[in-house]
Amino acid sequence: MGPLEPTLTDLVTGKIASVATEAGELRIYLEAIGTEPPRPVLLIAGTAALARPAVSLASHAGGIVAALCRAREAAQASRAYRDKAHRVRLALAMTLLTGDVTLARRISTGAVPPLLNASRLRVCILQCPPAERDHIAWAHEDASGYHGRGLMVRCPVYDEHLISLAGEDEDEEPGADRRGLPGLLRSLADDRRYLLGISRPHPLAATARAYQEALHALAAAGGGASRAAVFQGEPSLEEVLPREAARHWARRLLAPLDAAPRLTVDVLALVLQLPRSGVANLLGISRNTVTAHLRRAEEALGLDLDDVGCRATLSLALKITGPGSGDSPEPAALPDFARALRGQAAHQWAEGFLQPLDKHTHRCDLHTTLKAWIEAGIDAQETAHRLGISRNTVRAHLITAQHLLNRDLLSGGPGVYDLAHALHITGHIAIPALLP
Repeated sequence: MGPLEPTLTDLVTGKIASVATEAGELRIYLEAIGTEPPRPVLLIAGTAALARPAVSLASHAGGIVAALCRAREAAQASRAYRDKAHRVRLALAMTLLTGDVTLARRISTGAVPPLLNASRLRVCILQCPPAERDHIAWAHEDASGYHGRGLMVRCPVYDEHLISLAGEDEDEEPGADRRGLPGLLRSLADDRRYLLGISRPHPLAATARAYQEALHALAAAGGGASRAAVFQGEPSLEEVLPREAARHWARRLLAPLDAAPRLTVDVLALVLQLPRSGVANLLGISRNTVTAHLRRAEEALGLDLDDVGCRATLSLALKITGPGSGDSPEPAALPDFARALRGQAAHQWAEGFLQPLDKHTHRCDLHTTLKAWIEAGIDAQETAHRLGISRNTVRAHLITAQHLLNRDLLSGGPGVYDLAHALHITGHIAIPALLP
């Protein structure tokens, strides 16, 4: 191409549009494509010069190629925009999950999304084929990159989950879970491949609680005629305990973590809610690093995080109050909390939590399985061995209990901890590691 380099340079830079030339025995026709340099060049070579109709046809082909190039560039720009919009939405969602509404507004860099002006929100989790999550989010994305008064994001932990945050007002008329974004998702859940869990409305600062409710509702969805479920279960234990006694107890329990790195505390809190592999992906660290942080937390607390009782109690303490407050708890805090767990509010909560099991025809089997499952460290195989039943029967009992209790049990997270607390308070099991 040596002799053609000056000509190609003129074409690429836009000095000329087309040229016919020769290179040895070849007759060459070159035409620049597009208008923005550096321009690609269409080259046609043959033993004879192109006739006028052929030149016209070549120009037409160049126009088609130019149109295809513009379409490709537009598609690339659209994908880049959508990717950036998703990253902003994900950053907002993750920030709201930490309870920091002010930081979420700062992240939006002045263009505050309507969601952040809502007085409360619901979290909806749509379970669908992973490849369809982007299509659903893109199909309903508005010009600002959001979804009206809500936002949709691909779950960074569970590949089959599409998370939606839907804003609403305090004076919203009944049926808000059937309008707007929740209503749209309900229509999608008519597809047998989909399931939908919807939380109750919560203040924006309580997005994490709404997310857990949506997970619990998702576990209950599909148990009846509808493939969508709104959380109807009992509140979690921390919501009914006497505030001061619970806060003093939690601070005392978590005090050894005050000297730990912030990332260690964050990893611990996340591992109590999510699979370790998911925590690694979410934080952008390796699983070995996650394990190292957990080992540091175990050493500081003197606890075994493989024990479900320890995990349940740590989760309760972290929900009540995070470490690092610097407050020195009073010596009487732990006895006060012991009395709180033996008190009427805790017992009413525990009995109300377990009551749906009594409505089932095989309630004795369910109670026995759940008790043995917690005592076996939520190991279904060990539970089956202890009870002399099959692993499939254990799993069937757990699925039934999920639907009755409105709690996600199979993922091993907060639903399991609520169950453990309820069984402990009612005297069905003992959690000696931490709880009195």
